[in-house]
Amino acid sequence: MTRAERKYYYAKKKKIDQIPEEFESSEAASEFWDAHDTTDYPEFLRSVTVVSQLRRRRFEIEIEPDVLSILETKARKKGVTVGRLAGDLLRRQLAGPR
Repeated sequence: MTRAERKYYYAKKKKIDQIPEEFESSEAASEFWDAHDTTDYPEFLRSVTVVSQLRRRRFEIEIEPDVLSILETKARKKGVTVGRLAGDLLRRQLAGPR
């Protein structure tokens, strides 16, 4: 559906309130947007270019429930996250004997 078709469809199916020129308060603005959908106001939307850099990479690996339980228990005892403990264990294991 094109923008024009969508606009026509919504104009026929749904009454869209005008956005106030100003809101009396931030609470009034919150109430308005809680009750309205921004996609009903495409003329106010604009495309933006977003550039981001990942600071950390995350990987998902399958871990059996009993192993996860042991990891959680040991991580709690050491005061570290499960991810930190798992990473340390993998690093040691993959480094091999010294």
